[in-house]
Amino acid sequence: MTETDTTTRTRPDPAEPPSSAALTRRTMAATVDAALVLAPLLCGWYFLAAINDGSGSNQADQVVFGGLALAASAGLLVWNRGVREGRTGTTVGKSWLGLRTRDTETGGPIGTRAALRRQVIDVLTLGATRAALASDRRTRADLRLNTEVVPELVAREEGFVPLPPVTTPAVTQRKRLYGLAGLIVLGGLVVLASLAVGAQPMSLGQVYHALLDATGSQTDEVVRTLRIPRTALGFVVGIALGIAGALIQGHTRNPLADAGLLGLNAGAAFLVVLAIHFLNIASSNQYIWFAFAGTLIASVIVFGAASVGGGRATPLSLALAGAAVTFFLQAMTNAVVLMDTTALDSYRFWVVGSLAGRGSEVFWQVLPFLAIGVVLALASSPGLNTLSLGDDVARSLGSNIATTRVVGIVAVTLLAGAATAACGPIAFIGLIVPHIARAITGPDYRWLVPYSGLLGGILLLFADVIGRVVVRPGELQVGIVLAVIGAPFFIAVVRRRNLVRL
Repeated sequence: MTETDTTTRTRPDPAEPPSSAALTRRTMAATVDAALVLAPLLCGWYFLAAINDGSGSNQADQVVFGGLALAASAGLLVWNRGVREGRTGTTVGKSWLGLRTRDTETGGPIGTRAALRRQVIDVLTLGATRAALASDRRTRADLRLNTEVVPELVAREEGFVPLPPVTTPAVTQRKRLYGLAGLIVLGGLVVLASLAVGAQPMSLGQVYHALLDATGSQTDEVVRTLRIPRTALGFVVGIALGIAGALIQGHTRNPLADAGLLGLNAGAAFLVVLAIHFLNIASSNQYIWFAFAGTLIASVIVFGAASVGGGRATPLSLALAGAAVTFFLQAMTNAVVLMDTTALDSYRFWVVGSLAGRGSEVFWQVLPFLAIGVVLALASSPGLNTLSLGDDVARSLGSNIATTRVVGIVAVTLLAGAATAACGPIAFIGLIVPHIARAITGPDYRWLVPYSGLLGGILLLFADVIGRVVVRPGELQVGIVLAVIGAPFFIAVVRRRNLVRL
């Protein structure tokens, strides 16, 4: 072995002071990790400011939302600096900067408990100066619990292997049940925030009074006539888009698929524009049926075009047919909009995606379609597990591929069509939510579908609340907020090569 190879593979002394470049990278990684923990605290501060009515009657609100923000920050800290760093050696910041934390003796992961103890020691020694730590190298190594931070390339070359996750059936089942219970609690809190936050500040006591002991006051009317229908509609639309996204990704085996891939949003937009242009329809209660019909027609065309030739639709043919139909319908929509300025004015408020201005009439109109779609989606979930093995394997196992795919497409059409008709084309829910759910449940669609629904409802309502807070007293449409949240996630999904296939 040459001298260069020996130098490259020799493990550095953990007591040696790191170079200025290494300190810079570690400082940047620590900054990213700190920002991740501070983000929920900032959101909690925004919520408290939004529900502050100026009368000092929101002390309970401060406890609820402040406690929720602290709990979220603590959870992120434990997951990022404890579980993730202890098992894989990286945090979010260290992953971006190409660093890993490892044990100085074994060269492997330090474990979750050691990682958490490391954070406690960091806090306890925060007041110590760097010169004092550097003066005694052995003390410095002891304070770090025999851990060191090295470049990721060095760790890999010296045999660093992350701890494998525990995947026994009992642990997996317990993880799924705990996650489901946590989502139910989180959903209740988000619903409560949606009822309390708005243009008119309102305390939780006023919300409670409006729900259970209404006397016809102004706040009672605001909650009952505006916020309850909006919250209910947003939650069911989020459920529909989350489940539709999971089904579309499963049937197309494309991790970047959502409702727009099959031309559903384009079909809804085209018939809405035609209804505005030819029938002078400008109310969402009226053109909701045209949007739903456009989604239905687009799904039939896509499925029919994908089945031409081979006799059955495949994931590739569905994606190609959906892209072709989308481009064609978008061109036709743009042509109508350019010819009719009135259509443009009405269409641009619908196409951005919003929950504002949707009353209880819209909720009751789309609820039957959403309920039927959810039932069909749950019924087709076991078949998707078989389809994920490939069409040939599924056919050899006795699965009726055509029936499973038709039921899935019908469910997607009902869910995405009703959601798009009610609130406009809301992007990124169907793309983001299935990946988050898959990280918790694994590839089993019997769990993935309900998880995606709950996560979709929570994310949509949370984005709607954020839109009411960031530009108060105005309001930012939920479609814009989700685009801001979803764009970075979309980039992250594209960069992860292990998500190219499902």
